[in-house]
Amino acid sequence: MESDAGPSLSYELLRFADRWLPALMFKPLMRIGAAVAVCVMPRERQNSRQYLAVVFRRPARWIEVWRHFFAFTEMFVLRHRLAEGRRHLPQPLPSCDDLQEMVDAKRPALLGAFHFGNSDLLGFLLTTFGLQVHMIRLRMQSSRDTHRLARRFGRSVSFIWINDSSNLLFAVKQAAQSGRSITLKCDRPEHSSKTEAFDFLGESRLFPFTIYHLAILFKLPVAFCVGVPAEADASFLHGSPIFEPDEKSKEDNLVRAHAHFQAVLTHLESLVRAHPFLWFNFTPLNPIAPRGGPVLT
Repeated sequence: MESDAGPSLSYELLRFADRWLPALMFKPLMRIGAAVAVCVMPRERQNSRQYLAVVFRRPARWIEVWRHFFAFTEMFVLRHRLAEGRRHLPQPLPSCDDLQEMVDAKRPALLGAFHFGNSDLLGFLLTTFGLQVHMIRLRMQSSRDTHRLARRFGRSVSFIWINDSSNLLFAVKQAAQSGRSITLKCDRPEHSSKTEAFDFLGESRLFPFTIYHLAILFKLPVAFCVGVPAEADASFLHGSPIFEPDEKSKEDNLVRAHAHFQAVLTHLESLVRAHPFLWFNFTPLNPIAPRGGPVLT
């Protein structure tokens, strides 16, 4: 689910500058804005530095922290451009074939994503498959561009605003009954009632596991999709195999679900190591699981 993902420049300033300034002037403004954000946001700067140190296995340099902030700024600008009607081409990779087959069969599903690359736009990018989706989000003061995106993609995308996690079950039940697929973020444990430990970035770390509990409860398949910037107006879409709950016991399904999500996270880690600045960890990195303690909460 969406939270305050990291630093953001003034939405209206970026919107105005992107509309009226030539690219040769706007790009330097973005760089300056990212540098200002690094200087004035100490908590996010520290979280960025700690995350990058884990990925690089050494202390992160200031220029690397700036590149992390700048990558977020580029994604922020892309959100605005899509909201304003600019064209963006999703390019599904062969790993999305299973997802395409599921869509062709008109099966609703739970679609997981991460705060990585252009995945924040996943619900909109997935319209290339002909999907109609509900996107689960936290309502934030900075959600203005999200509302504009919703107006542009209104026929294919709607929102489930969840600021009270106790309402999630009821909201997902209603969405599933509507026949639409449901997208939710699966990398930040602070907003999840169910977490489990997985191998990631050299440690056993806690990740949200709620999507699989919902899948088993409502008999829905689970797929993951990650959007990686390809060029200025395109994103590569990386898909996952489909997790299908079966008629066996809940415990058996959870064992299979754990193995499925571990494979998804292993692929995500390969993308994070290849594109470290595209995972927007401006909140603390997933905590290390207690040794010897239960992994499921």
